[in-house]
Amino acid sequence: MKLTVEAARALGRQALAAIGYDAEDAAITTEHMIDAGLRGVTFGSLPRILALAEREAAIGGRRREIRVVRETPVSALIDGGDHVGYVVAERAAALAIAKAKQAGIAIVGANNTFYTGLFSYYMEMATRAGLAAMAAGNGSAMVAPYGGAEARLSTNPIAFGFPAEGDPVIWDIGTAAIMQGEVMMYRRLGVPLPEGVAIDHEGEPTRDPAAALQGAIRTWGGHRGGGLSIVVQLLGMMCDAPAIAGGLKEWGFLMVAFEPGLLMDAEVFKAKAAHFSAVIRATRPEAGMPPVRMPFDRSAEERRRRLRENAIEIPDALHAALLDLARRPPPRPGGARA
Repeated sequence: MKLTVEAARALGRQALAAIGYDAEDAAITTEHMIDAGLRGVTFGSLPRILALAEREAAIGGRRREIRVVRETPVSALIDGGDHVGYVVAERAAALAIAKAKQAGIAIVGANNTFYTGLFSYYMEMATRAGLAAMAAGNGSAMVAPYGGAEARLSTNPIAFGFPAEGDPVIWDIGTAAIMQGEVMMYRRLGVPLPEGVAIDHEGEPTRDPAAALQGAIRTWGGHRGGGLSIVVQLLGMMCDAPAIAGGLKEWGFLMVAFEPGLLMDAEVFKAKAAHFSAVIRATRPEAGMPPVRMPFDRSAEERRRRLRENAIEIPDALHAALLDLARRPPPRPGGARA
């Protein structure tokens, strides 16, 4: 199913309202998901609302006020109040950017949240402000450490962003072989997983998404990726989050932002970053390989193309489920439906 951007935006806001999100949270969350859809990251787009609905049904609305609980001129810790991470991480990123523009550097953490979305979204916020940045986040146990047969880690994304003339340089990865959202989307669509990304509860390789969700996802990049995942878990813990969160709650998000001008002329750095990007892209590819790209090139190109076409794609079955969700009356205060 192809939707226009405006139709996708309306569907996202309606579906989120139907599960009890207020207008502000629904708008922020939908914009993040729209961006994911424009970049071709389907599992992080509107289908993620189905997972949010399942969480609301299982846990119920427990949202409290988002508040800053520790603060200095160059740092802050935010209690996310069990609001979805799209909202909490955006607020943390905005605060980190504001402090870094004032003081040159800032570190902001957040806890008591979940589903923080695409970290490249926050890197773009920083690079648009002329800042370099790093973000990392942890969550509940769904990934086995390298060589292990039990879930102990989250999918643990980490991202870096650098301002440059033209497109920024952004590198954003999950340290798992496949992201949990992808596994859930495969399960909803009845499609087997790729080979080698997951194990079942007995520790045996599986391509069954349901078995993987009961077992564990493997880390990305062997022992190197496994080590990076452990580091990211520790960075999330620095936000006063649990070592291993219990389910879709109490995740940690950490962002560091700084002015390149602390170390050198900021405009010179942006020019050098753009030149370096051009050199990388001009590298002669190996035989049979596509042209060499910089990180984020594919996302930026996809977004420009989809914006020209004014189209976001959602699998038909998931679009139907979202329509059904959006038609529900919103819950009354206290959880009862109208």
